[in-house]
Amino acid sequence: MGQTKHQGPMKKSKKPAPEHWVSPVPFGLGKIKPTHIRDSFKTMWENKDNLGYAKNIITKGVCDGCALGVSGLYDQTLTGPHVCTTRFNVLRLNTMPAIEPDILHSDIDELRKYSSTELRKLGRIPYPLIRRPGDRSFSRISWDEAMDTIAEKMKRLDPMQYAFYMTSRGITNESYYLGGKVSRFLGTNNVDNASRICHSPSKTAMKRSIGVGASTSNYQDWIGTDVLLFWGSVASNSSPVSTKYMLEAKKKGTKIIVVNPYREPSMDEYWVPSVPESALFGTKVADDFYQVNIGGDIAFMHGIMKHWFDMEKEAHGSAINHKFVNEHVNGYEELQEKVQEQSWEEITASSGVSKERIIELSELLANSKNAVFAWALGLTMHSFASDNISQVANLALLRGFLGRKYSGLMPFRGHSSVQGSGEMGADPFVLPGGDFKGDNITRIEKLWGFELPKWQGDIVGVTLENILLPEENERKIKLYYMSGGNFLETMPDPDYVEKALSELDIRVHQDIILNTSTLVDAKEAVVVLPAKTRYEQEGGGTSTSTERMVYFSPEIKGNKNKIEEARAEWKIYIDLAKRVKPETADLVDFKDGDAIRAEIAKANPSYEGVQHLKNQGDVFQWGGAWLCEDGICPTPDGRGNLIPVEIPDLNKKPGDFYVTTRRGKQFNSMVYGETDPFNRAERYDVLINPDDAKDLHIREGEAVVVYNQYGVFQGQAKVASIAQSNLGVHFPEGNFLLPKGRYEQFAGIPDYNIAVKIEKADRFNARKDTQYLEKPVPDLEMSPPS
Repeated sequence: MGQTKHQGPMKKSKKPAPEHWVSPVPFGLGKIKPTHIRDSFKTMWENKDNLGYAKNIITKGVCDGCALGVSGLYDQTLTGPHVCTTRFNVLRLNTMPAIEPDILHSDIDELRKYSSTELRKLGRIPYPLIRRPGDRSFSRISWDEAMDTIAEKMKRLDPMQYAFYMTSRGITNESYYLGGKVSRFLGTNNVDNASRICHSPSKTAMKRSIGVGASTSNYQDWIGTDVLLFWGSVASNSSPVSTKYMLEAKKKGTKIIVVNPYREPSMDEYWVPSVPESALFGTKVADDFYQVNIGGDIAFMHGIMKHWFDMEKEAHGSAINHKFVNEHVNGYEELQEKVQEQSWEEITASSGVSKERIIELSELLANSKNAVFAWALGLTMHSFASDNISQVANLALLRGFLGRKYSGLMPFRGHSSVQGSGEMGADPFVLPGGDFKGDNITRIEKLWGFELPKWQGDIVGVTLENILLPEENERKIKLYYMSGGNFLETMPDPDYVEKALSELDIRVHQDIILNTSTLVDAKEAVVVLPAKTRYEQEGGGTSTSTERMVYFSPEIKGNKNKIEEARAEWKIYIDLAKRVKPETADLVDFKDGDAIRAEIAKANPSYEGVQHLKNQGDVFQWGGAWLCEDGICPTPDGRGNLIPVEIPDLNKKPGDFYVTTRRGKQFNSMVYGETDPFNRAERYDVLINPDDAKDLHIREGEAVVVYNQYGVFQGQAKVASIAQSNLGVHFPEGNFLLPKGRYEQFAGIPDYNIAVKIEKADRFNARKDTQYLEKPVPDLEMSPPS
């Protein structure tokens, strides 16, 4: 059968649905809720010096916020215009003027007094900068000097000794492609990107289970499926427009279930600004919450499957889709044996959910014809993340929820274009169109016309650790080339990261704005290069959404605050290649965006069609409406694989809590507000279960200390609906509790969850012992909660 194509935007239901309203009181007056309308006016005020350009970005550009993929005001899911606060929050990055020279060139210690939020608000990087040891401030240099400094150093280094990294701030597929290609051309496989830190286990696990590493379904499949199940995902916070799809789904009878340790208020009640009915009365989003322990998801899923196998003993076919399993799935007996050997005691202890509640969800899924499973960082940021996701795939395969309308597996991505970063080959394990191995290496070498380095490149966490290797080690990283990103605020153990960054010979920051990591010293030089935004890139650019839609975003002219010296990111990579290897650099040279897209279509056959995207609104979806259509998977035998795993032992001792990091009012590490609009939590609040707080005699707003052998976090207690013996802290403030060097075994992302103790600050300080060295936490002199 040929691929079914996506049908294009559906019409919204016009009928109001009072049964889903939060309150008949208009605008949620008196409730804790986001202030969308006020925020919109604030956005207009912030961009008042460049309002025409801001309007063109919103109405003509592809959103550089979340990965839903809204082009102008429209997307491929529903008709009608969409607006959201995430997009408004990042808008100023694209419209603001340059940093004032007297601030930019002030003493480095003065700049270090600013937080990343304050640095962002100073404005854009206006021209190339350098700071050498002993320099008290940044000096302006020419592009030639800047690029020669980097190129001369690279010529002297073994390619194993430098690394490239590309973040997720609106970088286009064209730039990811050139970043990956140029790094390999220069001889290094140390190239990595931000999406791998978040979702590489999704890709690894899905490839193992069903042979594909991307969402198998569309957002339209939410609207009318029986069950839409979110696992460790706060879609409403990361991708606000998605709440519009959820409201539409509810009107069609879809049940929305959330599995998460914290009952996230924005998944409970939301006011969708672009739907008048919801903007007025709010929308009750989730029908049910299962508050699972941090790290208890595998046990929870095994409970669901265990009950299915029990149902099967009573009546064959009552829970398992045997036709689908027989025709399309391997490993049924092995999985059944593994799940059945686990006791309900183990399952409930690890998951933190009662047997009755697990059975309730198990039966709901057994009686559903269709389901879409979506997940995000709550499943991927663990040391056993790939196992988490392979169990979600097991659930889908046992019920046949794959490869058809209203069903599928969806890794829910947070940032625009991160889906494309791995598909473009900006990753140590992949090349465009496939993995970094075998025939794919030969195929790409033939296309590119040069030999690829054959050694395995390192992931970002390991390259950071390799900076501190002894001098004689061949993998000691001496030059780091970063396109955006702030490792100080995204990686575990920030003190260690700061030490590593300062031990580099040369550090390159290719970026739009300064952040705290730009200000760290280096042994020879810190070089800062001003990048263009995606809207300034000559010839436009493309980005790939969560549902595999490749959108074209045109170049938008008329920026009143234009940064004259900023350059398109892909052009900077080509310039670097020409300086390091001038004799063969024509192999990586492209005259324009069209030429890059023409090669992308050859390098990654899934992207056949990208070469035809030229105008605003141009879009195509690779892979068709559903991957694994009709249950046929692109695995060697065409079948999906059920993966049996053990329930992980978290090694929790009595009195231990498990802490997870969460995001509020922020875009990855970019913080947009000191208070979360959904729960009024401040940046140093610690979310704690009411019964735990009572047992520890901790009152709301009281100073507490959360600590382990890696670090100390001081904050205030915020009593919240979170599973017992679990705590929530904001990312990146809580990263001091996370150790370096703990990686997921298959995909290599850092683990962002850890065992801790919590107690009242006065008690902790009264018996502070030498084993807990206190780390200074700025912002501690905060006013008490009113």
